[in-house]
Amino acid sequence: MAEPKEEPFLDDIDDADAEEHDVLNEDHSDEEVELDALRAERDSLKDKWMRALADAENARKRSDKDRREAERYGSTRLARDLLPVYDNLHRALAAAEDGEDKPSEALLEGVNLTLRELMNIFEKHGVSIIIPEVGDRFDPEEHEAMFEAPVPGTKKGEIIQVSAHGFMLFDRLLRPAQVGVSSNPG
Repeated sequence: MAEPKEEPFLDDIDDADAEEHDVLNEDHSDEEVELDALRAERDSLKDKWMRALADAENARKRSDKDRREAERYGSTRLARDLLPVYDNLHRALAAAEDGEDKPSEALLEGVNLTLRELMNIFEKHGVSIIIPEVGDRFDPEEHEAMFEAPVPGTKKGEIIQVSAHGFMLFDRLLRPAQVGVSSNPG
């Protein structure tokens, strides 16, 4: 029987293949690591870009909102400065009606026209008047209690006197109506 021949050549090939395989794996491994690093950098840059885009959009929306509010409520200081003019004209008319001396018709007409013109300007610019009536319920959102007093025939929290009208600029309170409130216990 013949003995099988050893083939040292095949062993050498296997060792050579293994070394080549290791070198290829190292190259492949280095490429994978580099590729993974590039992917991570890409993902990081994409995330930063998306955040910057969202920040820019939020800034645009915020500036649009600020611009709209400035257009709508920019006249708040002027409107507040004009409220005493309304109060004084209103008091002048009330004094003329209640007074013993009759003022001239021309003076009354002039004050009335001035008050009406002021009201037209208020309306044009979104200022509305809060005119509470005696007997209305006190609302802290629109009224300011100047005093409390027990008045017979009233309920607690009812308006018993109106000292000054209130004003709104669109949906914002410029000045609450100044009122007296009943403190009767029920």
